[in-house]
Amino acid sequence: MSQVFFDAEKHGNARNRFDAGDMVCVRLAQVLRASLAKDRPVTPPTEPAEPVVKPRVRDAEATKARILDAAKKEFAKNGMGGARVDVISEKAKANKRMIYHYFGSKEGLFQTVLENAYVDIRTAEQKLNLDHLEPKLALERLVRFTWDYYLKNPEFITLVNSENLHRAKHLKKSEIIKVYSRKFVSMVEDILARGVAAGQFRSGIDPVQLNITIAAISYYYMTNRFTGSIVFERDLMAKDALEERLRFNIDTILRLVSAE
Repeated sequence: MSQVFFDAEKHGNARNRFDAGDMVCVRLAQVLRASLAKDRPVTPPTEPAEPVVKPRVRDAEATKARILDAAKKEFAKNGMGGARVDVISEKAKANKRMIYHYFGSKEGLFQTVLENAYVDIRTAEQKLNLDHLEPKLALERLVRFTWDYYLKNPEFITLVNSENLHRAKHLKKSEIIKVYSRKFVSMVEDILARGVAAGQFRSGIDPVQLNITIAAISYYYMTNRFTGSIVFERDLMAKDALEERLRFNIDTILRLVSAE
């Protein structure tokens, strides 16, 4: 390499000096690549891997739950007649066709929502385990539960109101409502029977009539809370007013069934 540079300089040609050096570097690179190629197998270039696309799995139960939740709010707000399937579909983020696929019709959806509402309150009543309590305490707890449930679930009342406007045409078709209602009546009947046996309650009280009264004294207060606040010139939903009403409800029911 030094000889090449010497010869180029001897002739005074800088361009020749640069080209000769460049040629030496290229040759050395060729020799180095050939040497490395002997020790390394040549592999063909691989195609870039295609992205893995996971199949979309439709969660039917989750979709139904979203539809029912949206429908419950829409029916509670606008009733069976005023509720719109388009609104339910949008709020549930579900295709309208799926609503008809799962529930058949708007009325079928309303019936399911209504059934779920009744099943929810009846199931919660069974979880009170009133059969393990002394009769008076059991009845007091039932009255307190009914009051609290109406306060925390105002949509239950509006759904029932809507169904009454339709003369219970949807509940008439429901077998599940009958099953849960019979369990509830039986539970109240057992409380009364134990109270009579303990000498606390008078005999001959119809458990259905008692349940209607328990529901009525809470139900009426809730459904008329706005007009009542004007008519009676007091805030019926104020904390003190609610506590006073609950005490009155409990006292009323216990006096009604008392053997004294």
